[in-house]
Amino acid sequence: MPAMNDILAVILGGGRGQRLFPLTKLRSKPAVPIAGKYRLIDIPISNCINSGIYRIDVLTQYNSHSLHRHITNTYHFDAFHPGFVEILAAEQTPESADWYQGTADAVRKQLFQIRSARAKYVLILAGDHLYRMDYRPMAEYHWEKNADITIAVQPVSAEEAHRFGILKCGENGRIVDFYEKPKDPAIQARFISRPGEARPFLGSMGIYLFNTEVLIDLLTNNPNFDDFGSDIIPYAIQSLSVYGYAFDGYWADIGTIRSFYEVNLQLTTPDAPFNFYDADRPIYTHARFLPGSIVENSVLKDVLLAEGCRIQRAEITHSVVGVRSVIQAGTVIRDSFLMGADYYNTDKSAMPIGIGPNCYIEGAIIDKNARIGAHVVIRPFPRGTELKDAQERWYIQDGIVVIPKNGTLPDHTRIEP
Repeated sequence: MPAMNDILAVILGGGRGQRLFPLTKLRSKPAVPIAGKYRLIDIPISNCINSGIYRIDVLTQYNSHSLHRHITNTYHFDAFHPGFVEILAAEQTPESADWYQGTADAVRKQLFQIRSARAKYVLILAGDHLYRMDYRPMAEYHWEKNADITIAVQPVSAEEAHRFGILKCGENGRIVDFYEKPKDPAIQARFISRPGEARPFLGSMGIYLFNTEVLIDLLTNNPNFDDFGSDIIPYAIQSLSVYGYAFDGYWADIGTIRSFYEVNLQLTTPDAPFNFYDADRPIYTHARFLPGSIVENSVLKDVLLAEGCRIQRAEITHSVVGVRSVIQAGTVIRDSFLMGADYYNTDKSAMPIGIGPNCYIEGAIIDKNARIGAHVVIRPFPRGTELKDAQERWYIQDGIVVIPKNGTLPDHTRIEP
């Protein structure tokens, strides 16, 4: 049986992330903060380390500076350990002057580095999902089936089927049909795998385990195939052994502002669907060495509170309060995600970073280093509402008010329907 050290993990750093704008205005999608103190990229890297996969490449291209800095500051293996977390940035070469054109094209453009790792298998992962997964059982399934490609699959509801690659498996688990993001109900009906169930479809999780030589052949012999879901997988199932590995644990695709907002607020409840408190399989992130948070005469209910915060006589409900957050007296916060700050405010002449006194904030995402003045009111808008301030001080995405990174709202600003 092969070993986990025979696997190279390749994490796709994402493109522009337009559906997460303005959170991706100044950063790539995997660098977006989550759960008050982590970044999205921490999830797949932590899953790899906890699974015994220590050779990890992260492919980056768009707005990648903060992602590079986070990875460089966080993931270090000592000189006696063979592992690495390596950044492979998009670059122009004599062979190609273009940027990444899709998920498969991104891997194709880094085949030289992938070959140099001399790994027998390549695990392709996305950088914008929230889940905890041990990749060992999937690898063992791949080896037992003598597969060329194995795809992690999960049951999907009819309402979500159009967002995923949908597939059909034979009795032995081999994938016999695949369709990327079907919107036609007639096509969807053809792919029902679990009739009568609440989640009748099997959807691809965007997790692919390839035999390295198979991956190289597919990418070099099909130069027009730019995407795994749309091009590589439908082509591969026609002639190769492609199997589906069933995973029914918690998994969330955080691809839109609405899903990002809802997933984060789910983490504030006592029975949160994703558990960051797993001592055996922790989620790793940058060690900031911050002091404990100070909460002064406040009321907090269902709050995920990160370290290094200062909260003064406030009322906070069903919200995430990120690192270094400062919330001044008389403020009420409900159903919101405050990402906190990258540093403490030292400029006494400017409006301080954080939430000013006597504010009311509900249904909002406040990005890092935002400065919210006194008596500011923010209320949620109906779902589907898309607006933005002429000066781009705030945006409304699917009814959720988003204050961008480093944004400022003057005293008495009101953002409400």
